Amino acid sequence: MLEEKRAGEIRKKKIMAGFFIFLALMWLCTIISKSIYASRLPVVTTVVTEQKYVEHIVEVEGIVVAGEKNPVTALSGLRIDKVMVQAGDRVEEGDVLFTIDMEDLKAIMEEKQTQIAKLQLQIDTILKNEELARQKKALEEERARADYDAQARYQDTLVGRAAEEINQAETDIEEQGGGNDALDDALQSAAYAEADAKWQRENTMKDAERRVEDILLPEEEDSTLSASRIELADMQADLSQYQAVLDINGQITAGSGGLITDVFISVGGRIPDSAVMLIADDAVPCQFKAMLTKEQKKYVSLNDKADLKLDGSSKETEATVDYLAESESMPGNYEIYMNLPEGKGTPGLSGIMTRTETGEKYPNCLPPSAVHRDNTRSFVYVVKEREGILGAEYYVEELNVKILDENENWIAVEGALDRESQVIVSATKEIKNGEIVRY
Repeated sequence: MLEEKRAGEIRKKKIMAGFFIFLALMWLCTIISKSIYASRLPVVTTVVTEQKYVEHIVEVEGIVVAGEKNPVTALSGLRIDKVMVQAGDRVEEGDVLFTIDMEDLKAIMEEKQTQIAKLQLQIDTILKNEELARQKKALEEERARADYDAQARYQDTLVGRAAEEINQAETDIEEQGGGNDALDDALQSAAYAEADAKWQRENTMKDAERRVEDILLPEEEDSTLSASRIELADMQADLSQYQAVLDINGQITAGSGGLITDVFISVGGRIPDSAVMLIADDAVPCQFKAMLTKEQKKYVSLNDKADLKLDGSSKETEATVDYLAESESMPGNYEIYMNLPEGKGTPGLSGIMTRTETGEKYPNCLPPSAVHRDNTRSFVYVVKEREGILGAEYYVEELNVKILDENENWIAVEGALDRESQVIVSATKEIKNGEIVRY
């Protein structure tokens, strides 16, 4: 009996020991399972919102340009032999900028002289023809007037003869007495003859006078001579310009001192109708030119102050935005010009413009990595706690927010957030709404 009782106690102890071992194994499995489960969850880093000033710093690179540029022009069409300067060179008044191909210049002048000679010959021919026409007209006038005078004398003679026949008929009637039908008929015929002679004289003289008038009419206007003379004057003026270039041996010099900012010609090319070079006017202060994006333009306005740091200078210079307008060459971007103090800067020198806009103070600001966007909205992910199968667990909740302002470091938002909200800024895996995560 004693042995049986002892054996029973031993079995009980074994059972209890096995039960506790089972519980220990279950606990260990739970821990291992939970660890494995947790190890597969995304690990997130969170922040809380902060109260911040969202300032905006606009920093753009630019270049110093001349405040005013004087164009260098020369006789167009001439071939360039040598170019002595390039952009960035400083020149003084009288310095040779480039030279003209003298052989090409002489060939052009010879061609121009040939054209002038031909045009002069045309003008001389026109003048000779006009003189011949004038002489011919004078001769025709002289002959027409002579014909007029001869006709006048002849017609007057005919009228005079008719008048004499009337007088003779009247005399015969007086001598013979009245009642002689033959004499009366003769008088009547003489009267008719006189009337016909006067009518004939009037019409004949009228025709002769018209012929004289026709000859005296002015000739039709002809602009050929005037146009030729104008063309000749232009050619001679051109030739004189070419001669002036020839007289200076084709050396084109600077009219004033300054910095060469632009060169539009090259060796072997021909001089254009426009400027061949631009020289900065030393008497006018330089300007700083830069290009802003549409976003940067929000924080820069006309007459705003900004800091300039030019290459080679250890100090910043404060300047004012004197010009701001959309760029014609790059629509959507904006050009700004800032006048520099007198004696400051050299055309071609680069630099950086910096303008800081303090901005407003917002209660809820987050790092840019915390805020997500899609086509229609902005949102954040926050971490919240709940009871799960294995105890307390953390999950992701997606919250819509409205962006009020932002810069490179902070985004001001409003929405269903408070100062205790744990907003996710990074995760080891891609996360989504409702997903389980761990810190």
